[in-house]
Amino acid sequence: MPKGRGQDTLAYLFIAPPLILFAIFVAVPVFVSLYWSFTRYDVLHPQVWVGLENYRRLLTEDPRFWKAFRNTVLYVLGVVPSGISIALLLAVALEELRRGKQLFKVLYFIPTVTSIVALSVIWKWLFAGEKFGLINYLLIRLGLQPIDWLLSPVWTLPAIIIMSIWAGLGYNLVLFSAGLSTIPSTLYEAAEVDGAGWWARFWHITLPMLKPSLVFVVTMSMIASFQVFDQVYIMTAGTGEGVGGILDSALTLVAYLYDQGFQKFNMGYASAIAYLIFGVVLALTLLNIRLLRTND
Repeated sequence: MPKGRGQDTLAYLFIAPPLILFAIFVAVPVFVSLYWSFTRYDVLHPQVWVGLENYRRLLTEDPRFWKAFRNTVLYVLGVVPSGISIALLLAVALEELRRGKQLFKVLYFIPTVTSIVALSVIWKWLFAGEKFGLINYLLIRLGLQPIDWLLSPVWTLPAIIIMSIWAGLGYNLVLFSAGLSTIPSTLYEAAEVDGAGWWARFWHITLPMLKPSLVFVVTMSMIASFQVFDQVYIMTAGTGEGVGGILDSALTLVAYLYDQGFQKFNMGYASAIAYLIFGVVLALTLLNIRLLRTND
């Protein structure tokens, strides 16, 4: 066998196992669920082709879907701008430190390497109602009234947003710190010589030079926020109202998909929800990249 062809064969043998696993556990389920989205399927009975009926029902006859969509949009608007802004400011502040910079980065990054389920359980205890949670205990000590965070249709979604912002800070901070380290210090030195203040240096040097990192962080944050499920499921469990909490006040799109597919076994309907989520995320990702991409 010629040497080049033998190397190619060996390379194909090495990449074959992951490609086979990818096809079995990712590619095939994706296409199967796409087919299911055009069927009425409840696991117990054979699929019945219904065309676009599932999508029509979702968009015109399902108020819970629109409630989940509204909650998801509110969650994204609450988590993405706030989380990115706080992480960026913290990263810029850490770059000003002479000592302890790496220690603070490690401390902020700890929640990122911790299971989101464990974090949700801890924050569920912190948000416990009446005087049993730590946050309400502090409110009482300050002379304020306690809040039923996870038992109130007004406060359930904000509580999950607060927890999610905190949990994602470390990941965004490390990415911004990596981007800041690539900015030449000579730019800041020249700006200081010209009399530019902190805000002028941040606006005219830091932000433009961080645009590639900013595009990536915003895109990934939006995708993750539209797919939020774990903290919603954990923090609303035990309310007696199912996933989504009181009056579906924290019901998100993926939580609604889980409710339809794995609690009510409407697999065809759940698959249609999944592809609507995919369409929305894809459109927003392309729009975000178009708006924030770096010019040559």
